[in-house]
Amino acid sequence: MTKPVIGVIGNSYSVEQRFEVQMVGVTNMKAVAEVAGATPIMFAGDPELTDIDDLLDVVDGILLTGARANVHPLRFHTEPDPKHEPYDEARDSVALPLIDACLERGVPLFGICRGFQEMNVAAGGTLHPEIRELPGRINHRMPRLENGEIHPDPTVVFADRHEVRLVPEGRFAEILGRDVIRVNSLHGQGILDVGERIAVEGVADDGTIEAIRFKETDGFALGVQWHAEYDPATNPINKALFEEFGRSVRTYRTKRRG
Repeated sequence: MTKPVIGVIGNSYSVEQRFEVQMVGVTNMKAVAEVAGATPIMFAGDPELTDIDDLLDVVDGILLTGARANVHPLRFHTEPDPKHEPYDEARDSVALPLIDACLERGVPLFGICRGFQEMNVAAGGTLHPEIRELPGRINHRMPRLENGEIHPDPTVVFADRHEVRLVPEGRFAEILGRDVIRVNSLHGQGILDVGERIAVEGVADDGTIEAIRFKETDGFALGVQWHAEYDPATNPINKALFEEFGRSVRTYRTKRRG
């Protein structure tokens, strides 16, 4: 195999309310294959099916995707509330220790939306289940019609909606070549308290944290709150991130092979 391999985490779903499946969005797979230049393989977000050490012996990078389910509040010492369901505790049980294992081994790690939130929780941080409820915050959830239904046009749903100011000379500013970017916004949950191991590198105009990195590594261990996987073939911001992820994965593969 000449291309590096990136493992893409699966999410638990029930089809027809009776068939339990693991699913990954095609846009994540295409971003890995077409922009990062790697072969994507889905692994189950279920500790009964995925052994982390075995997984990391096979892959050259990890993509933690967005998902419908929130990280379970007990993971950051908060009481759960039914109105913030669904949760995917099986994925929590894989993603959180997987993050630590990637950092220990130096495996390139890219977290998107839920994956971004998982990174903060793994670093000891907390989340707010509805970031729009905090004073001064905007509604970061996806656009809906007047009747409450999700807008049917994906170009509207995934349109750039607000600016993010990056830390000058930070890792993101280095990759993107600028200090201010515009991004899409499709999340309810967001970072409340920042984990001690996390460096914040991007913040929206309303104070919502949008871009982070792990302090303990010089490798690729980055997370974004927006959905960078949606349009990386055409969006220069998301393209640059997936291209850099791909470069980091190839470098790691070369080192691992000696």
